[in-house]
Amino acid sequence: MNYSRFINAVSAARRVSPIRALTELLQRSPPTMISLATGMPSPNMFPFESANFTIKGGQSITFGQETMKRALQYSASAGIPELISWMKDLQKCLHNPPSMNYSPEQGQMDLCVTNGSQEGLSKVLEMLISPGDTVLLDCFTYSGTLASLKPLGCKLLGITSDQHGIIPQSLSDTLSRWKPEDAKDPSSDIPKVLYTIPNGGNPTGASMTAERKMEVYQIARKYDLLIIEDDPYFFLQFQKPWAPSFLALDVDGRVLRTDSFSKILSSGIRIGFLSGPKPLVDRIVLHIQSSTMHCSTFSQILVSELLQQWGQSGFLAHVDRVIEFYSKQRDAMQMSAEKWLKDLVEWNIPSAGMFFWMKLKGISDSHQLISEKALQKEVLLVPGQVFMVDSSAPCAYVRAAYSLSTPEQIDQGFQRLAALIKESE
Repeated sequence: MNYSRFINAVSAARRVSPIRALTELLQRSPPTMISLATGMPSPNMFPFESANFTIKGGQSITFGQETMKRALQYSASAGIPELISWMKDLQKCLHNPPSMNYSPEQGQMDLCVTNGSQEGLSKVLEMLISPGDTVLLDCFTYSGTLASLKPLGCKLLGITSDQHGIIPQSLSDTLSRWKPEDAKDPSSDIPKVLYTIPNGGNPTGASMTAERKMEVYQIARKYDLLIIEDDPYFFLQFQKPWAPSFLALDVDGRVLRTDSFSKILSSGIRIGFLSGPKPLVDRIVLHIQSSTMHCSTFSQILVSELLQQWGQSGFLAHVDRVIEFYSKQRDAMQMSAEKWLKDLVEWNIPSAGMFFWMKLKGISDSHQLISEKALQKEVLLVPGQVFMVDSSAPCAYVRAAYSLSTPEQIDQGFQRLAALIKESE
């Protein structure tokens, strides 16, 4: 693929930071290397000496003095080597990307660590999008993505979706205003990027089937689109076997995938990872060099030590425990919805993620009801407007999350919501 066609002028102008390069060179050098070059602070002056972490199940992780010195020091912008290696093995196990064995020029899959998947997503968009570009995305999508896209001055085209995600025919119909050969014309305004959340979509809870993904991928090939596969809820899929990811289908090197440990290990340690064609991942790493410099070394070593201790089988066993919890939470919300909202609201039961996407019957716009009246009744939900390309348009939907509240709180919350809807009729 011609990746230069997708990279905007700002990203193309990025160059390797000489100081960052020296830092990474030093960390790969033998102990006999004498460095008078880098501005690293002396770890002997850091006040933290050791730490011990107790892991559920009786295991523990200990940072001795030497490990602590490393954890508190600068590290490589792409991530610490042992964590990158572990996560590449994980991607091979879970997705087995066809591009794993390609040459770098062909789009060989590479990987870097990010401050949660949000940083990876934000930097991908800033690499690819120029003012005036057209971006394709689900008609209802993650508000954080919209917040990243709108300042970039691009045009957003919403693609109709249902409980199984993007509808391929809607994508084809939207792209039919262009010819596939327009992708070879630098002056054409044909879209270059398709963004989607394939599992447990935020806010809709939608999950794409394998058949849909394949259809969408073939359309992307026809029109030479890059696919941004934003998949923070991948590990919260309730039904097995899991459908193949876009990364698993990617024979061209046209998928950039963001993953997150926020939902399964910790949201506060801010560890995510970005997988995709090496020429594009390299551009992201250059951006990291000049912005955050690297993800927290402390967080990376902590996660790496845990994953090395668990191994893949232990990690996936933990994932199963997480799935069991959220599956029960989902079922509790479904039961309460049936109990209180059956005649007032329409919804689909999500097969992944953390959210119910509910359409209020007889109410054209949920904003005032949810933002003002529900708040007064002490029940928090999110009005559907914030997930729309045009946030000023009326929207009858609300998003309800089952991740944090107890089943009793969910039940009481829906009872309050039902009363509000009835009052508004």
